[in-house]
Amino acid sequence: SWGGVLADGAFQEFSLAYTARVLAQLKRNGVDGKVVPRIVFTKGGGLWLQQMGALDCDALGLDWTVNLASARALVGGTENGPGKALQGNIDPNVLFAKPEQIAAEVGKVIDSFGKPYQGSGTGPTHIFNLGHGISQFTPPENVSALVDAVHSHSKRVRK
Repeated sequence: SWGGVLADGAFQEFSLAYTARVLAQLKRNGVDGKVVPRIVFTKGGGLWLQQMGALDCDALGLDWTVNLASARALVGGTENGPGKALQGNIDPNVLFAKPEQIAAEVGKVIDSFGKPYQGSGTGPTHIFNLGHGISQFTPPENVSALVDAVHSHSKRVRK
């Protein structure tokens, strides 16, 4: 997950290449016969998002430095066609704000992705998540405010 600290070139050699190898070895079906989804997350990896989009995985995790709409345009498909699911990308420090500001930031993230793919089968979707980690000092009630805001805003936008 820390491949983003590498220089260009080193990332491809020491992170991307090995990530592809690991993904190939992890590809399998679960006991229910369905494919077990594989998610790749590289903190600070926005520079290489298009290259990561070529990986044989189901979703790409994004930190808060990546514009979700731009990421979707590169690797997440559109409302009309499939692509990789995207996971993330709110800044974990937002959890130190007041609940109203948390809700506003949640709305920005969800709105930036837009409507999920509506066709049959799989397609681009957004899995709301923090961009990376959570501080041990995060007030639990702020985490609740975040979850409530995600549920509320998602219901309004994704009908």
